[in-house]
Amino acid sequence: MAWLFILFVVLIGAGLPLQALVNARLGVLTAGSIFASSLSIFVSLVVALVFLLLQRPTLPPLDQVVRLPVWMWVGGLVGGCYVIAATLGVPRVGAAGFVALVVLGQMIGSLILDHFGILHPAQPANATRILGVILVMAGMLLVLQPWRR
Repeated sequence: MAWLFILFVVLIGAGLPLQALVNARLGVLTAGSIFASSLSIFVSLVVALVFLLLQRPTLPPLDQVVRLPVWMWVGGLVGGCYVIAATLGVPRVGAAGFVALVVLGQMIGSLILDHFGILHPAQPANATRILGVILVMAGMLLVLQPWRR
């Protein structure tokens, strides 16, 4: 994997807590969390459309897109829910706490999807991979420190 791509992904990951903090503040200063989330998703749509136009791909016919299986819309559903959850969650548990919870959820979900080969070849959940998830869970607990609340 190219180091430049790895750096790019790490930087985007580092920016996600900032996105949540900005959206939370936007919600306080405007019409609330859902408005802030909607505005964030709208800006995301505009950025994606600009990149799409710059790429100039051959687009599929609209009737083909409409006939796609319903489950293929899940990515957009999860993305929208993530933005709303971040906008609502960061003021409650902080940026680090929210990210720790999200990473734990991603690890558990990824392990399950890999194990059963959902949409890609199966990669069984062995003891080492399960230990990795347990260590992420330990990290989440250390960041959130629920025993102090």
